[in-house]
Amino acid sequence: MEVNVIGAGLAGSEAALQLAKRGIKVKLYEMRPKKMTGAHKTENFAEFVCSNSLGASDCTNASGLLKKEMELLGGELIKIARNCAVPAGSALAIDRELFSKTVTETVEDNSNITVLKEEVTEIPDGYTIIASGPLTSEDLANSIKEFTKEEHLHFFDAIAPIVEKDSIDFKKAFWAARYNKGEASYINCPMDKEQYEKFYNILVNAPRIELKDFEKNAKFFESCLPIEVLASRGVDTLRFGPMKPVGLVDDRTEIENYAVVQLRQDNSAKTLFNLVGFQTNLKWPSQKELLQSIPGLEHVNIVRYGVMHRNTFINSPKLLNASLQTRNRKDLFFAGQITGTEGYTESIATGMFAGINMARLIEGKDLIILPKITMLGALTQYISDDNQDRFQPINSNWGIVEPLELPKKERKNKKLKAELISARSVEFIGKIALI
Repeated sequence: MEVNVIGAGLAGSEAALQLAKRGIKVKLYEMRPKKMTGAHKTENFAEFVCSNSLGASDCTNASGLLKKEMELLGGELIKIARNCAVPAGSALAIDRELFSKTVTETVEDNSNITVLKEEVTEIPDGYTIIASGPLTSEDLANSIKEFTKEEHLHFFDAIAPIVEKDSIDFKKAFWAARYNKGEASYINCPMDKEQYEKFYNILVNAPRIELKDFEKNAKFFESCLPIEVLASRGVDTLRFGPMKPVGLVDDRTEIENYAVVQLRQDNSAKTLFNLVGFQTNLKWPSQKELLQSIPGLEHVNIVRYGVMHRNTFINSPKLLNASLQTRNRKDLFFAGQITGTEGYTESIATGMFAGINMARLIEGKDLIILPKITMLGALTQYISDDNQDRFQPINSNWGIVEPLELPKKERKNKKLKAELISARSVEFIGKIALI
């Protein structure tokens, strides 16, 4: 028995490892480096192409609960991520190069996995998991479109610039964590009102990279908007978004600034940092001008400019069951961002779930459908709910989880509610014998 897994990104690598550890042979297809995408830079598996953060680690955060559920269910990439972590306060951020290299070696060293560096242009026959990601090649996308009989939806994803730490002026920049929670692992560049207004004027007047004709009608995903799109919504939008200054005080001045630009560690050596929330599609000379208008970054060395690329996803509510199995072909599953789950953690989680359920199908067992009291169950049930008319990508959030009734006096206690929902999920997941 053999399973085709299409794509060696986060979801595909996780799915392959789930199948392999259950003794099932896998053919893992990856088109890079023979055919690259507009966002990937290497041929390694599970490459992080945008931020290097998987989001919050604490179970009282929706993303943190999803990570905990993966660990309980035997997720493989979450273990690797923990081992490749870099300081990021309460978030789980990784050294992207070390993580990708480790995943690649883990997959290639597995005797149950055969890696094929070639493009798949049509959906194969037989047991198959499609985890080709949001940058699925045109030929395979056309094959998927023919199979699904549904128009694809599109939205854009944008990547933030990365800079060298040694080129940052720490006479102006300072280390801090918001509200002094956890280690002071973020670099903060403060702005007064005049500096912010100068920055804003450069941003809103900067030329952008022109979109191709087929991209112009695509949609942005709200949680990963380019900074110039946020800025177009009003002069103070950034100050209440990625540049909010609250809770960030420079101990040297004890001043709460008008706005703050944060930078997050991007590699284990602490030499590279990415700008938090600075996804952009500005032309590169404009990016340089914009970044060098930020106090502390006047002479910054940019090692990777921001770019924007089109993401493709299927209309999952019309096509998938909550097990991630397609409704009209039992041996075909989808996983990762192509399903409309948005985020690194979500990609890994759906890859894990598709791998588990594919194994159960082969073993003649009932497929698992998790209830909405779990974050993964809420996520997979949301994307497979065919009552939706206008499906858009979604990440883990409390709004999709089955609510928990609290006494009236506690209903506004969001922290307590999150703690109880997390405990309920962890208790349920802990009782499931999947492995």
